[in-house]
Amino acid sequence: MDRPVRRETETVPIIAPLKVIRTKTINKRFGWWSAVVLLESYGRKQVCFYLWQKRDDKWKRKQKFAVHSQEDWELISDAVVGMIEELT
Repeated sequence: MDRPVRRETETVPIIAPLKVIRTKTINKRFGWWSAVVLLESYGRKQVCFYLWQKRDDKWKRKQKFAVHSQEDWELISDAVVGMIEELT
């Protein structure tokens, strides 16, 4: 089994064949860890939002959401921006 990759100050629990390029932790508390990860999967780069939960002293992936293109991101971003004001 491959060892997790160390980026910034966090070790993300992602193993081969995925190649981690860069990470940014969003939140890590109460047994939950969310991060945005730029990775390469089978020669194709993607930006993924990960959510892990700590169980039995190990981080287990609960969710992964991948953005594959600038066009996809613009659609997602526009939708979020259009709703975010309703949070206040």
